[in-house]
Amino acid sequence: MRFYVLGLNPIGTLIAYHLRTALPSTHSVTLFHKSYRSARIAYSRSDGALAVETRGVVQKCDGFQSEVLEKGEISGVGVTFNPNLSNEQTPNYVPPAEDIHTDTIESLFVTTKPMFTTNVLSKLVSRLNAKSTIVLLQNGMGILEELVQKVFRNPETRPNFILACNSNGAWLKHTCRVVHSAHGALEFAVVPDPRKRDFEASLMEESKPKYERRLNLDDITQPGDPLYEQYRSLRGTVAVLNSLDALGAKWCPMADVQVAMRKKLVVHAVVNPLTALLGCRNSSLFHDRGSQNILRSVCEEASAVFRAQLEDETECWLRSLGPNVDKSQIPLGRMPPDLEAERLMEEVTRAVCRQGNVSSTLSDITHGRPTEIQYMNGYLVALGKRLGVPTPVNATLCDVIRMRSALPLDQIIWSSAL
Repeated sequence: MRFYVLGLNPIGTLIAYHLRTALPSTHSVTLFHKSYRSARIAYSRSDGALAVETRGVVQKCDGFQSEVLEKGEISGVGVTFNPNLSNEQTPNYVPPAEDIHTDTIESLFVTTKPMFTTNVLSKLVSRLNAKSTIVLLQNGMGILEELVQKVFRNPETRPNFILACNSNGAWLKHTCRVVHSAHGALEFAVVPDPRKRDFEASLMEESKPKYERRLNLDDITQPGDPLYEQYRSLRGTVAVLNSLDALGAKWCPMADVQVAMRKKLVVHAVVNPLTALLGCRNSSLFHDRGSQNILRSVCEEASAVFRAQLEDETECWLRSLGPNVDKSQIPLGRMPPDLEAERLMEEVTRAVCRQGNVSSTLSDITHGRPTEIQYMNGYLVALGKRLGVPTPVNATLCDVIRMRSALPLDQIIWSSAL
């Protein structure tokens, strides 16, 4: 199989490294670069290798391929990176035919910022189809829905999707060298199939007690299946993801991953805007009454939104059963205890205990980059509006982060200038 990684940020670099070390050399791992400049910087640092530092021990891995996305005349075309080109030669470079790639992308790991994902994948859409698999590994929520609405509208040609929730900590020491600073978990689930194949069928196998039931690759596909080629990349992607023990990878039911993603969303919805506005590390929060009050308000609003969402989804499911089903005998879905406000507050408080962490939103604002706020607090606000749940604190945090982002860095009065 051919695996691709889009977004060589800390998590993307970590994923790419572990994919390459886990896979036999017969499977390729290709790194996407947005420009020849970024590809050249990466190559000059390490000759095409990636390095992971864990507790001061550095391990390197090579054998990667690289494609540059900016040189193709047709949207989605990738061009093999040529490290022998100088800066002067690059603008007029015409790649040979064998270096131009328009083939189907079998498995794509996406770790780019969510606000850039739709634009990038829309350019790659000619290389993505029902035989492809896309793994979304990002902060925030709502990007899958956005992709389905704007890029992959046709369910018959839509790629398979995997949603992943990562709690491993990582930061770039420099391009191509990542520090794995905190070991966590990488929980992932396969998004339900629009073609109605049940990827979690083994969990309903009544011949076994519940504690013995496990997700099974054969529920995705197996040799002899008439649709094997359509689901082959999904099976292969799940298999390699599940082998990444160093990242605590685990294939989970979609319901479990949805809970994990919502918990992580709330952590970011509290920590990211507050640290960005205060200019502090995560561990500096919640030592005062003000930040504690905001913590409670965000968690209460989020919990109310999640409860309304669950009730709405349950109602939609009941309506789909038809008039001949006795709905009074169907147990309704319950609110997961981990999504109650008090439990969410505990989750956020635990998350900030990792000393020294700097939130992505603070880093983005400090460097003048767009923030992910619309996929964090903004997601809760939009969902609350649709479900009739007020979210005034989350809405205010969105507004002040947008105000802060709009303020030019050279107009900010730093304490050292006073």
